[in-house]
Amino acid sequence: MTDPVPNLAAKTDPLLQPFRLKQLVLKNRIVSTSHASMLDDHGLPLERYQSYHEEKAKGGVAMTMIGGSAMTSVDSSWGGGQLDLSNDRIIPHLQQLSERIHRHGAAVMTQVSHLGRRATAFGGNWLPALAPSRVRETRNRNFPKEMDLADIERVIRDYAEAAARAMEGGLDGVQTVTGGHLIGQFLSPLTNRRSDAFGGSTENRARFGIMVHEAIRRAVGDRAVVGIRFVINEATEGGLSFEEAVKTAELLQSEGTLDYFDTIYGRMDTDLALSEHNMPGLFQKNAPYLAEVANFRACTKLPLIHAGGIRDVATARHAIRENVVDLVGMTRAHIADPHLVSKIERGEEDRIRPCVGASYCLYKKVHCIHNPSTAHETVWPHVVEPAETRKKVVVIGGGPGGLEAARVSAERGHAVILLEAAQKLGGQVLIAAAASDRRDLIGIVEWRERELARLGVDVRTNIYADSAAVLAESPDAVIVGTGGIPDTEWLEGAELCDTVWDLLSGLVPGKQDILVYDGTGRQAAPSCALDLARKGMKVTIATPDEALAVEMTYQDKTGFRKHVAELEIETKVQVRLIKVVRQGNGMLATFRNELTDRESTHLAQQIIIENGTVPVDTLYTDLRDRSRNQGVTDIRSMIGQTLEIEDRKPGGGFILHRIGDAVASRDVYSAIYEGYRLCSRL
Repeated sequence: MTDPVPNLAAKTDPLLQPFRLKQLVLKNRIVSTSHASMLDDHGLPLERYQSYHEEKAKGGVAMTMIGGSAMTSVDSSWGGGQLDLSNDRIIPHLQQLSERIHRHGAAVMTQVSHLGRRATAFGGNWLPALAPSRVRETRNRNFPKEMDLADIERVIRDYAEAAARAMEGGLDGVQTVTGGHLIGQFLSPLTNRRSDAFGGSTENRARFGIMVHEAIRRAVGDRAVVGIRFVINEATEGGLSFEEAVKTAELLQSEGTLDYFDTIYGRMDTDLALSEHNMPGLFQKNAPYLAEVANFRACTKLPLIHAGGIRDVATARHAIRENVVDLVGMTRAHIADPHLVSKIERGEEDRIRPCVGASYCLYKKVHCIHNPSTAHETVWPHVVEPAETRKKVVVIGGGPGGLEAARVSAERGHAVILLEAAQKLGGQVLIAAAASDRRDLIGIVEWRERELARLGVDVRTNIYADSAAVLAESPDAVIVGTGGIPDTEWLEGAELCDTVWDLLSGLVPGKQDILVYDGTGRQAAPSCALDLARKGMKVTIATPDEALAVEMTYQDKTGFRKHVAELEIETKVQVRLIKVVRQGNGMLATFRNELTDRESTHLAQQIIIENGTVPVDTLYTDLRDRSRNQGVTDIRSMIGQTLEIEDRKPGGGFILHRIGDAVASRDVYSAIYEGYRLCSRL
C-alpha cells in the first residue's frame, strides 16, 4: 500500500482522532472486533490467519482483535475453527502475528473465552460441555455438566494461563466474553439456577466473572489492557435485564481489573437470537443498538467499544461524534474493505467497498459476498497488480461477474470495453435488490459503477452483442458474463407459470391467491413471497427441501422463516412440483412427496416458480471456435497463481473465458470470484 495522501479533513474527523486505552495509544477510533474467521490451522494462527488480520493493519485500522471464541480450556471447543490458547504451542505464532500487526502501527488483542454449554461434547476433544446449570442450549444442543467447585477453580486458572500466553505472544491485551459464553451463562438467570455462592443474587452470579478477571489481572500485570465483551441487555423475559447488567458492570469495574467494556446486545443461543440481537442480519436496520449503548454509557466510567451492525462510515462517525462510544467496531465492514480507514484518511470515502449486509461472511466464514480477496490474502491481493503488457479486453454482460471482470482488467491497465444488453448495469442483482428486504445489495453494483468510471472503462448499455460486434473490436481477451435466464425446462406446464424474476422486476402483477415454488433454498423465492404477502395476497410457498431457506446464512434463514410465520404464509416442505395444468380460472399444481412419492395437488390463481437459471451461452458458443483457447478455461491454473492458456487453435487472435451463471447457476460471490481470478492474471 502507498502512504496515505494528506487529507485536511482528517484533522477534524472524529474517527481519525487518537485514543488512549490505558497505556495503549490507538491512532484512530476504528477497530475490528474478535470473530471466528475459520482461517486457523488446527487452532494455530498461521499464514492465512496472519495475512487476513495484517491486511486490516495495512489498511489503517487502529486495532484488530483476533481469536473469536478462542479456547482457554481443552473442554471449550465447538469442534474446530477457534484459536487454541489452552497450551504453549500457540505462543511463537502469536509472536509472529503481533509483530506483523505492530509494524503497521496497529494494536492487536485477543478474545480469551470458555464456551461453557456452547462447546460440543461430540467433537474436538470429546469432553462434556460445562455450564453453571444443566440447561441445554437450543443452538448447540449439548446437555452440559453442572460445574462443581473443582471445575470452577480449574477454568479460572485456564483463563489466566491463556491470557498470559497471549501477552507472551506480544499482544496488547485480552478480552473476555459474556453473551452466551460461560461468564455470561453465570450472569444470566436463564442459565444459572444454582443455589450456592455462584447463583441467586446478582452479586453471586457475577462472582465467577469477577474471579476470572482477578486471575487474569494477576497473570498479565497492570500494563496489559483487559476488557470484556459485555451484554447490556438480554432482551428476553427472565433474562439479564438492562438494570441488572448495569449493576453487574458496576461490580466488575469496582474491582479495578477491567479497562473497557465492549458492549453487545441480546442473546446468541438460537439462530434467531443471533440474527436479531448479537449479530444483526438482513432484517435488522443499520446499527440497531446505539440507543441502548448510549443509555449504558451514562451508567459506566470505563471506555466503551461497540460493534453491532455498524456498516458505514457515516454511522460510525455519528457514534464517535455524539460520544456514544470511544471506539467503534466495524468488523463486517472491514471484511468488505480492509483498507477502509486509509481511504477515509485519503478523502476517498466514496471508494470504500460497502458492506451490503448480506451476511455471506457468516455463512462462508469471512468470505465477503463481493470482495474475493478477503480470506484469500495469501493468494489474491486486495490491490490488483498492473500487467506487464497492455491488452484490449471485451467483457460481455454487466452483472456482478462482468462488472468485476471489467474492474479488475482495468486495474491491470488494460483497455476495457463492457457491453450490456439492458439499459442498466447489475444483472440479477437488480432483481434481487428489488425485494424490499434485500435492497442494500445494490451497493455491489453501485460501487463497481463508480470504480469503472474512475478507471475509464468504456461502458456501453442497450447493446445486444453478437459475435460480429465483439470481433469488430479486435480484442485480445473476451470475457463472457452473460448470466442466465430462469430455468423452466424441468416443469410440465411451465408456460402457465410466472417466474420470481417476473414478479420482483414488476413485469407481471401478483394475483390474490398465489403459490410460490422454491426449488433452490436460496433467497429469491422467499423474498418474492414476503413482498407479495405484504401487499395483501394470500401466499403459499412450497419446496422440495426439508425446510424453507436451507441454502442461506443462518441469519437469513431464521429471518425469512420468522417473517413467513408472522405473515401466516402457508409452507409445504419436501414436495417437488412436477406438473401444472389450467383448471377453471386457476392453475392446479401437482406435487410429489420427496419421502413417500405420494402425489398431492394445490389450486391457486397464479403459480410462481424459481429453480435457478439456464446459462445464456449462445455468444460464447459462437465465439468458441474462433478463439485461441477454444473457450477452454484451465481450472487448475485458474485456482492457482498463474493462468495458463492452451493454444488449441494456432493463429487464433483472442482468448475466451466465460464466468458466473453463464457457466452454471450459482451465486453472486461465485460470479465475482471467477471474474477476479481470471482477470487478475490477464
